[in-house]
Amino acid sequence: MSALREEGHELGRLLERAGLARSSYYYALSHPARPTRPELRDAVAEIFSRTANGCGHRQVAMCLRAELGARIACKTVLKMMREMGVRCGIRRETDCHRYNSYRGVVGETFENVIGRDFAADGPWQKMGTDVTEFKQPWGKAYFAPAYDFGSKEIVAWSTSTSPGMAQQAELLDQLLAKMPEGAKPVLHSDMGWQYQHAAWCGRPRDAGIVQSMSRKGNCIDNGATEQVFGHMKDEFFRGRTWPDFESFKADLDAYVAHWNTRRRQVRLKGLTQEEFRSQPLVPPISRAQEMGGSSFTAGARFFVGYWVGLLFNLHYLSWRIEVVIAEVKVGRSDDNRIA
Repeated sequence: MSALREEGHELGRLLERAGLARSSYYYALSHPARPTRPELRDAVAEIFSRTANGCGHRQVAMCLRAELGARIACKTVLKMMREMGVRCGIRRETDCHRYNSYRGVVGETFENVIGRDFAADGPWQKMGTDVTEFKQPWGKAYFAPAYDFGSKEIVAWSTSTSPGMAQQAELLDQLLAKMPEGAKPVLHSDMGWQYQHAAWCGRPRDAGIVQSMSRKGNCIDNGATEQVFGHMKDEFFRGRTWPDFESFKADLDAYVAHWNTRRRQVRLKGLTQEEFRSQPLVPPISRAQEMGGSSFTAGARFFVGYWVGLLFNLHYLSWRIEVVIAEVKVGRSDDNRIA
């Protein structure tokens, strides 16, 4: 508007063409836009820079609350990031070939025990695994994790240049070594040929792991593991190249460590996986304990309160009756006096 006025255009005509009132124009001049929460901008920039491609506003908001004790809404953080010009790339469908390990029924298959119910009360109850592909100028790399649906942790993983049984053997070695005694988790996968192989099916079964499989062509059946791949490619991989496989593997291992120790999870109420594992196990509190006593004390308190209230109501009723009787007597005496 100012530039147009400098060119000789009249303010009244400009406002008329723009459909603005003169008062709105002068109000905007006297109230310039101010940055949102400027005291937190450095912290937002630092959190965003922890991964190569940044992170979303919810992740930044959870870190601000947990690490700085800031009282801030997710939408406020989104507004700040837009003002700062930082954004995390959004996944889009592409025409590029994606790795597909399905070769038909080539071995043993299993029922879909998970049934898209990825909720778990704790770690080592429900887990998922899959293989994803990373393309680089020097070739391809394949990443195979074992992801815990309860703690949101990548408990075991293997990175290789070939998606063969050697990679799966390395993954199982890590998984079985870390599995606590007495645990009997459900391990879900797609119908890839690796998961139908006798070498894969035997070891989990011997360790007490229940194997579960997605239906053919239903990637959503393994959606919890697939979303890990999505976040990984957004925050770590998109738009980057590495000179060789070794450097790629080292950076990917560092990202997995970041995922397990520093990346906060909405489903864990803003905790990291490390904080979630280390929190004390608190037994459930009954309603009587919340009220400050045992169930007997709570019952006795209710019983006493009931009878106190009843006695108060009876006392109030008797008082009202006495008042009414007194008023009637006064009315009769007045009538007799008039007569």
